[in-house]
Amino acid sequence: MTSALVGSRILAALARVRDPELDEPITTLGFVASASVDAGGTAEVHLRLPTYFCAPNFAYLMVADAFDAVSTLDGVRHTTVILDDHFASDAINEGVAARAGFVRSFEGEAVDELDSLRADFLRKAVMAGTDQVCRTLDLPPAELAAVRLGDLSESEALDRLRRRRRELGLPAGDDAPLLIDPKTGAPIGADAVPLHLRKARLTRTSLDANTGICRGMLRHRYPTDGQGEGALP
Repeated sequence: MTSALVGSRILAALARVRDPELDEPITTLGFVASASVDAGGTAEVHLRLPTYFCAPNFAYLMVADAFDAVSTLDGVRHTTVILDDHFASDAINEGVAARAGFVRSFEGEAVDELDSLRADFLRKAVMAGTDQVCRTLDLPPAELAAVRLGDLSESEALDRLRRRRRELGLPAGDDAPLLIDPKTGAPIGADAVPLHLRKARLTRTSLDANTGICRGMLRHRYPTDGQGEGALP
């Protein structure tokens, strides 16, 4: 397998890694500074974030996810993922390379692994995705409460919502209700639909605003680097 082919698959794999808070690919956000692979199958990825003080738990998740995405590809024999220009770069880079986990990487500072944090962000993604899908519907609350995923036309937003729900172990088949509690998977009753939709819209608006802020800060920090997507041979 040629390095060019492996390289293109590396970038595709990185496009499936998301900022856990923003639920957007790290490639489109500009967080991939470079990605390369040599003829021997050694891959090296450099990530960068909007600020020097981005939360280390968020950063750790992205570096670890990028490592997992790249290292499992056919044709990749060794993977290095390096977070640049971050106050906790050394701890994160060394911890991910050693597969040490977050607690061991930040020994004496961290007390829990990041599974619950990831789940919290996935629940927000489900709420934001619910708003995105519901915006295309013009139905009163009682009818929205009865809508099943299989009743909806296929779309990128619906596909994304299904995937986030599956990641949380929530109902995502055609028979699943569109409106569910993202913590329990329980259907939302008609009387609770208006409040649920307000929460979903607030979540979506917050994510959109934070995404715009992060993109602006990244452009300010790295003004000459364009989009920041990795150039692969």
